Amino acid sequence: MKPLEIDDVRTVKIHKKRSLWWAIPQTIVPIAVIALAVFGAKFLVATKKDVPQRPPREQVYIIDSVKAAYADHRPAIQVYGSVVAGQTVDLRALVAGEVVASNPALKVGARVSKGDELLTIDRFNYEGAVTEARANLAEVRASLAEREALIQVEEGDIVRSREQLELAKKDLARAEKLLASGNVTPRGVDERRLVLSQREQSLERSQNKVRAEKATLERQRVTLARLEWRLEQAERNLRDTVLKAPFDGVVMSESADLGRLLNVNDVAVSLYDVNYLEVRFTLSDFKYGQLLGENESLIGRKVSVTWNVGEEPARYEAVIDRVGAEINTQRGGVDVFARIVDERAGDELRPGAFVQVSLPGREFPHTVRLPETAVYGGDHVFIVKEGRLERREVSVAAYDDDAVLVTGSLDWGDDVLTTRIAEVGEGLRVRGEKLDKQPKSAAPSDGAKKPVRPSETVGGGNTMDSMR
Repeated sequence: MKPLEIDDVRTVKIHKKRSLWWAIPQTIVPIAVIALAVFGAKFLVATKKDVPQRPPREQVYIIDSVKAAYADHRPAIQVYGSVVAGQTVDLRALVAGEVVASNPALKVGARVSKGDELLTIDRFNYEGAVTEARANLAEVRASLAEREALIQVEEGDIVRSREQLELAKKDLARAEKLLASGNVTPRGVDERRLVLSQREQSLERSQNKVRAEKATLERQRVTLARLEWRLEQAERNLRDTVLKAPFDGVVMSESADLGRLLNVNDVAVSLYDVNYLEVRFTLSDFKYGQLLGENESLIGRKVSVTWNVGEEPARYEAVIDRVGAEINTQRGGVDVFARIVDERAGDELRPGAFVQVSLPGREFPHTVRLPETAVYGGDHVFIVKEGRLERREVSVAAYDDDAVLVTGSLDWGDDVLTTRIAEVGEGLRVRGEKLDKQPKSAAPSDGAKKPVRPSETVGGGNTMDSMR
């Protein structure tokens, strides 16, 4: 490698000094520019003029209100239930046989009247059983009459035997007296004694025969009673060949086609009573306890039943008939049954319909009824006084649909706020009338806009659902 010469070394040193002098201004200039910019910004901020600010304007809320009025209120309890059949029956075949006749109206959903013949079972064997039972009964009755006649004959013989016995005793007594005088021989006395013995034997025979006939007569009477029962049973079986509707009802199911063989206890037709429809609903323990706390009994209380079907809901009257036998743990309350007393229900309602039940609940005296939106936080409301809100403490006694019953520091005639306002608070400015809003086409003809008062702006509160 060739060593550097002296001129080359000098040239390198000169270049290094020049580079250093050029680097100094390149560093100082940017720093100076930044410092000048910061100083200028602070100067501008410090020397800027104050801009006049518009004073804050108070917001006015458009609200609705109701007048506070104390009264005795009885809120209605709204529950849901279902329609059930209060009386159902399974018509079973009480005798076996072939179905030989069936009512043309015997179809599912069809209505039948009380006493209508629904089906008929072959009657031939049962008519024969009645004829045979009557014949046996007539035979026993004839035999019974014969025995009674024989007993009467034997009782007549007993009377005659007793008369003959008395005569034989008197004849023997006379013979014994004459024997002492010698007018009658001892043989004659013995002959009279023999006659007396024969009369006594004949009387005993007749008495024994009467007792035997009476025993036979009693046996015949027992047979007569048994045959009368058999005749009654045969006649009943004959009547049971025809199944009749026990009440006005609707057919739930049927299995009685012509030619079918029915055995005893086979279900032929199932009906429910159209005049005995009930509504079953559940009252919570709390509501049930409230109703029990009143002097009025729950049984017999009128309720209103609403069936939401079609365009117009159907309403029916009902009366509470009974309360369930035990607490329903699955539904969490007590089952209550109300019988529908409206005559239209049998034609319109059907078991299984989902209905709404409304019944009068507990009475709350001297309370104020307010919309549910009037209560804030569950314990206070706001009233309007001189265009501003004032807070009033209240206590919610009960709920009635979308309203609440409250007691507290409300006076008669107080205007109670019912509009939900998110920024609600004491002293908030409100007014009850709504602002007139002109449509665009109704603007003034001179093109001038409607002036707005600079002192206030109008706002509205957002509606919020209150929680119970």
